[in-house]
Amino acid sequence: MTNVPSKVSIIVPVYNVENYLAKCLDSLINQTHQNIEILVVNDGSKDNSEQIIQNYAQKYPEKIKPFVKENGGLSDARNFGVDRATGDYIGFVDSDDYVTPTMFEEMVNLAEKHYSKMVICNIQKVDQNGNVTQKLTQIPNMPEKIDLNKNFSVFSDLSYFACNKLFKKELFNGKRFKKGAHFEDIQLIPQLLLECETIAQTQNFHYQYLERTDSITKTHTEKGLDILKAVEEVEMAFEQSRYSGKRKELKNFQIFEGVYSFLAYLAFVKDEKLFYEMSSKLGLFMKKRNIKIKDILKYSRFDKNYLLSLPLKKKIFYLLFFAGQKRLIRKLV
Repeated sequence: MTNVPSKVSIIVPVYNVENYLAKCLDSLINQTHQNIEILVVNDGSKDNSEQIIQNYAQKYPEKIKPFVKENGGLSDARNFGVDRATGDYIGFVDSDDYVTPTMFEEMVNLAEKHYSKMVICNIQKVDQNGNVTQKLTQIPNMPEKIDLNKNFSVFSDLSYFACNKLFKKELFNGKRFKKGAHFEDIQLIPQLLLECETIAQTQNFHYQYLERTDSITKTHTEKGLDILKAVEEVEMAFEQSRYSGKRKELKNFQIFEGVYSFLAYLAFVKDEKLFYEMSSKLGLFMKKRNIKIKDILKYSRFDKNYLLSLPLKKKIFYLLFFAGQKRLIRKLV
């Protein structure tokens, strides 16, 4: 009897991406890992995306499973896919991105070799001509197999994108992306990590993240406050997890996601009144968790001081913000 390779369900939410969808689906059809189903979830697209999906479904009926639903946003479309996935493993690919042919083969092999419920690969940003604009190494200086109990710093250092990871399907038992929330990855993926004993990683840059020139530059709004809500939800899961004693790493997670990620968003809030309202919410967040300015300045990510590793413009914004924040916090006390 031949061993059938584990089945992978790849979930692709689609919303108005007619110019990019074929490249994405081609990269999934051509995976060297053969036992896959590609759940393409049309989340109420108004362009030609549905026609493209139907063409692929007719051409590759054994791989493509097409679905149409009314628009509910990214979390809702991903959850819709998770509910219908029949694979042993689940992957998420955004419909304007694409992946290397060996991505899922390598990641399944790593999951099975190391009994890991989560596997991570590197990401590279590409422009519309396929030129690499930035390489994003996810877990530098660590082995292929990571024992979380011994290396729990990963919890606070990791970038919590959903789409450069492979998940054992059972991680989603009773867990879903939060519908209508922004920053749904920060809310859910750390909770899935807390269910793992080991994770595995490859240093290969399998995931190609497209930086679109046609995407509208959004002015940032109070939706950024969802970052702080996401961190709160992770804190609750953390207290229930096997790692609840690791307070230092929890604090570092609060600093990285709750302070630095939030500030990176806040930098683009144009409305002055809203900027100060959101700043004071961050001040309260820090006060409640006893996060001091010096903790933030000293925070190290992958053993390097985080603030010092940032581009000059960001560094200046953060330092000016912290200088002002001391005054803000004094007002609150």
